Amino acid sequence: MRTTTTREHIVEAALALVADRGFTATSVDDIASAAGVAKGSVFYNFGSKSALFEAIITEGVGRLTVALRDATVGLHGRDALDALVTELLDQVRSHPDFAKLMVAETFRTGRSWQDSIRLVREEAMGAFAAVVAETWPSRDASLTAAALFGATLLAGLEWLVFQPERTLDDVRAAVLATVH
Repeated sequence: MRTTTTREHIVEAALALVADRGFTATSVDDIASAAGVAKGSVFYNFGSKSALFEAIITEGVGRLTVALRDATVGLHGRDALDALVTELLDQVRSHPDFAKLMVAETFRTGRSWQDSIRLVREEAMGAFAAVVAETWPSRDASLTAAALFGATLLAGLEWLVFQPERTLDDVRAAVLATVH
């Protein structure tokens, strides 16, 4: 049985609060209280609120990128695209707070964690870009990948928040219908 560390409690609490309230409206005191730790524990483990946020993004993007790449092993073309859309929707369902965070923060500028946010485009969207380049060589892989990634992410959040009665298959089919 795996025990959760203080660091993990802080990350989970911060992620939930920031996804709900936003970065600016979430204080270190709020995070410490939600995590059940002293405020000093947040600073001891991360150094600052910005460094904590950067750790959340880096860890989440890493997890997402591995899942997307694993989903397409041995697949090509539309089968690989189907697998990517399915996996991203599954990740949204499994990690809704991180999905909300990506939507809220991916395109903000001037933040100290801008390089970490860039990982979303380069790594997670990169999995989509590779499939787009192989499937439709004449298309702009980067922009098409961003459109597919964004559509899948937003459709996943729409599903969870406003249409929870829908199935993953319904949502996947709706996203994929946009490219067929």
